[in-house]
Amino acid sequence: MGAFWVLSLATMLFVVHDKVVLATEVNVDVNQGLNIWPLPDSVSHGHKGIHMSKDFHFELESKGNKYNDGSGIFKDAFSRFLDVIRVPHVVDGNLSKFDHSRILQGLNVVISSSNDELQYGTDESYKLLVPSPQNPAYAHLEAQTVYGALHGLQTLSQLCQFNFSSRVIEILMTPWIITDQPRFSYRGLLIDTSRHYLPLPIIKNVIDSMAYAKLNVLHWHIVDTQSFPLEIPSYPKLWDGAYSTSERYTVADAAEIVSYAQRQGVNVLAELDVPGHAGSWGSGYPSLWPSKNCQQPLDISNEFTFKVIDGILSDFSKVFKFKFVHLGGDEVNTSCWSTTPHVAKWLKQHSMNESQAYEYFVLRAQKIAVSHGYELVNWEETFNNFGSKLNPKTVVHNWLGGGVAKKVVAAGLRCIVSNQDKWYLDHLDTSWEEFYTNEPLTNIMKSEEQKLVLGGEVCMWGEAVDASDIQQTIWPRAAAAAERLWTPYRKLAKEPKQVTGRLAHFRCLLNQRGIAAAPLAGPGRTAPLEPGSCYSQ
Repeated sequence: MGAFWVLSLATMLFVVHDKVVLATEVNVDVNQGLNIWPLPDSVSHGHKGIHMSKDFHFELESKGNKYNDGSGIFKDAFSRFLDVIRVPHVVDGNLSKFDHSRILQGLNVVISSSNDELQYGTDESYKLLVPSPQNPAYAHLEAQTVYGALHGLQTLSQLCQFNFSSRVIEILMTPWIITDQPRFSYRGLLIDTSRHYLPLPIIKNVIDSMAYAKLNVLHWHIVDTQSFPLEIPSYPKLWDGAYSTSERYTVADAAEIVSYAQRQGVNVLAELDVPGHAGSWGSGYPSLWPSKNCQQPLDISNEFTFKVIDGILSDFSKVFKFKFVHLGGDEVNTSCWSTTPHVAKWLKQHSMNESQAYEYFVLRAQKIAVSHGYELVNWEETFNNFGSKLNPKTVVHNWLGGGVAKKVVAAGLRCIVSNQDKWYLDHLDTSWEEFYTNEPLTNIMKSEEQKLVLGGEVCMWGEAVDASDIQQTIWPRAAAAAERLWTPYRKLAKEPKQVTGRLAHFRCLLNQRGIAAAPLAGPGRTAPLEPGSCYSQ
């Protein structure tokens, strides 16, 4: 049952999970005290506090559990869980003075699937009981997959807090019963390592922060006009286009990022933007340029161009195991093709104008990607220009504004929403409130079309961010979008002001965990205006 309100003079009755509660304040927030972000699907709680044992541990139950954690994914996640709940303060209290029945000894875990492959559509649901009704000395976590269990750990970590009197970790408002699953299977964050190089520890730190907010796709915009930092074994001179010899990623680096992300439930979507945004390719292989003075889009008349794309995607397929690859296709200025004599001659021989050549290039790149086992993501210009001719496996990535998602799904294609007026993190004038209220299913009423919206993505383009400021530009606005993508529509706040306190709490939690999240007040990447509590900024 949802929640409803009955007003009576200065008091209010409201029903939550079949329990009637009397409140003396008229503007009661039914989620008051539930400092969980993003808000779970179903939550109920009590009014008792319990303490966590200093030897708090987990046990994989024998009954119903099919997961042996041979790869150590859950073990590592549990270690991170202990780290984040203990990092804000030194836990040095003495538990011997407390009633033994009020001490939580550990966590019993039941995972139904033995498979730990992470992929689009992996079941991320979980159920969390604190404490377990059957065994009150333990909390109970059950999930279909280990990745659902990881989300359950993230939620449990947000229930834990340090008690300054007892100097131990406590969980208030028990018993908790939380049943949860994501609204959308694709909940992404784009990072851009071409406009500014991001060292591996920074990328890993971003992945950590994504897991805290239950985002599950790192869209890695690896290369662009400005630099080509990634090693491509098939064409080893491509990374001559890096800013410097030290601002590069080896194949092993890329594999490390994919592995690190996967162990936190985060897929990595690699992007190879073609035919535009590719000027850096010619630093190692100048024949990829139409000419030295007109360097992009890539030379469509040269078969070598498509051999290089094939080699890159072949190398990608050995590292990037997500079922999708992003082929860009945006902002293509085709004038170089018609103003470069040998390319113009090729166009004439093939009876193509610039627009037809653009279509030919995108569709040929798609065929190459499909040959390497990928499904496809392209920016929305490809759909806007020649949508019906795209490979039916194409996912159209919206970015130019609202309205295109409705057209995409009406055409029977899948869509990811990232409209720049609401979900571009480099737009510092876009407030967290706008991030929160951006609805991916706007004006999409048919259920079969709603299912074609995979989810959404916030985009951290790198022109004005590097290792020094990326996190405070991402957070807390990305968290606002994360709740929109995770929480059931029926439970989302109709007005952002209703969640201000809860989001402020999450922002402060990120700070406690070493994530440089900016204050809520003001535009993106703002600084505190004056002395004051973290929770009021």
